[in-house]
Amino acid sequence: MLDYRKRVGEERPVFRINALQYGYLAIFIIYGIKLFSMQIMSGDFYKDKAKNIARRMTVTPAQRGEIFDRNYNLPMVLNIDSFAVNIIPAEIPDEKKGEVFASLSELLNIGIQQIERKVPKSSYHLYQAIEVVSSVPIDTIARISERIDELPGVAWKSKPVRNYVETGSFSHIIGYVGDITKEELKVMYNRGYASGDVIGKTGIERQYDDILRGKDGNEIKVVDVRGRSISGDEQTIETSPVMGKNLVLTIDRSIQLLAEKALGERMGAVVVTRPSTGEVLAMVSYPYYDPNVFNSTSGGSAYQTLLEDPNKPFLNRAIQSHYPPASTFKVVMTTGILAEKSFPPEKTIDCDGELLYGDRIFRCHIRRPGHGPLNLQEALGESCDVYFWTTGRDFLGVERIVSYAKDFGFGQATGIDLPGEIAGFVPTPQWKERKFHEKWLGGDTMNMSIGQGYTLVTPLQMADMVAMVVNDGVIYQPHILKEIRDPVSGAIIKSAKPVVLHKSDIDSALFETVRENMRYVVKEGTAEFPVNIKSVEIAGKTGTGEVGLADRWHSWFTAFAPYETDVPEERVVVSIIVEASNQWEWWAPYASAIIFQGIFAQQSYEDAVKTLGFQYLMPARERRE
Repeated sequence: MLDYRKRVGEERPVFRINALQYGYLAIFIIYGIKLFSMQIMSGDFYKDKAKNIARRMTVTPAQRGEIFDRNYNLPMVLNIDSFAVNIIPAEIPDEKKGEVFASLSELLNIGIQQIERKVPKSSYHLYQAIEVVSSVPIDTIARISERIDELPGVAWKSKPVRNYVETGSFSHIIGYVGDITKEELKVMYNRGYASGDVIGKTGIERQYDDILRGKDGNEIKVVDVRGRSISGDEQTIETSPVMGKNLVLTIDRSIQLLAEKALGERMGAVVVTRPSTGEVLAMVSYPYYDPNVFNSTSGGSAYQTLLEDPNKPFLNRAIQSHYPPASTFKVVMTTGILAEKSFPPEKTIDCDGELLYGDRIFRCHIRRPGHGPLNLQEALGESCDVYFWTTGRDFLGVERIVSYAKDFGFGQATGIDLPGEIAGFVPTPQWKERKFHEKWLGGDTMNMSIGQGYTLVTPLQMADMVAMVVNDGVIYQPHILKEIRDPVSGAIIKSAKPVVLHKSDIDSALFETVRENMRYVVKEGTAEFPVNIKSVEIAGKTGTGEVGLADRWHSWFTAFAPYETDVPEERVVVSIIVEASNQWEWWAPYASAIIFQGIFAQQSYEDAVKTLGFQYLMPARERRE
């Protein structure tokens, strides 16, 4: 018994040792096979992967495309040489970092805190370049280079910046560029954007950023794990950047400047369009800003100052502000009355200056003593509130008024190729009940009938309203882009074609009557004195929008010219709003007359004012200029 136990105990250690030996042998064989596979069978794959990990790519920014007006002669936006200053933190000895940051702060004229934010202590071990500031002029780079021995780890690279040749009112159309933010990168990363990219922030620069930005080049070098270049291992690979495409806009530089001066330093907006194509010839919004200020090292503070300005210079009032249409809405009412045959156009309504409805007296704004008996054409010409209150409330009705307002494009964005457009607003009885828990009343219909109340439109929508009248019921989508061109050869890559935004079911022949009535406004109505000029026949409609102030109103005028023509393509629509925040001077009709005079008599602003005899109306500052 003892012998058996002894023999079994001696056999177990031998078994365990053999098992361990076989296990180690199996592990060795498996590792051997794996190493053979990695080094021999897949050696090239892992070698390439190792090289890729050790490669560092430096981006060479592409120049953005240039931007031209419709005449494609002189660029309105081009690129100028500039530089970005970088810091490679690990190349600066720890004991000298404070000294280097202070010296660079002085040379760049920026706060040392800005450098410390860009190069935090957590990055001090990196050999990767960190951009500290861009838009640095060549003379500053020259001063840095003179002291480069005192500035270890400081380097610079070419980074072109935008030069906005045309500023002023062009700023809202063209926009400006800036470094991509973290929030923007989250959205645009999958579209090929990367940290440090320059992108369009507003206007055309933003709308067509993917066309303007081009394709960046790059330089690939082999580096060690800390980011230091390794020489002799592999030749540097360089790819040249490709410049972005050039854009040609529908804007006419001369008309833009004419409209800018005609509006003057009055808060408001001007839109000039070609109704036969939807091309925007001019778009002015005041106040405006100079986008070149963002190219300086103090661009951040300049942006903040503009952002906090109570006059909102970043706001493009032509498409981003809406206003009560006031009496210009009577063009919509005229069309509805004629189309519905709700009230005979030749039949008169007697205006004695006021209308009693319920417990309220509605007084005619234009002529308090009253206009006397007026038919439809005379009522539009004299802008009689009593006529349109009566026909709107008693014959047309709110539902049909809403329908015609929407048919003219009110309450809907036009889809213009500029970012930030708003849709305006057309109220309905259902909306009022949901919003205020109140029923729609006859007084609401009366207010809507003369363009007051809740209705809101943009100056561009107002231009589209007139375009629909001019085009016998068709509205072409407003657009700013005319052509895309190759930056080297100038060849046209793509041209914008007119796109029908809306086609009305209204009988096209009816619009001839509406045009006649709008011509009557200028020949014998409210716009007779300021707009009945000799160079071209104008048809339009005035509007005075109430804003709750006793001595100030919005001043509207929207019109087209020439009234009669065998060449519809030469027709131009002008829509102007001068806000009630300005001193009241009923300026919109006068500004329109100046613009039409300048376009059709081919005159400058100064010559147009002189021809029309408007010098006495100019503020003293403008007369001196």
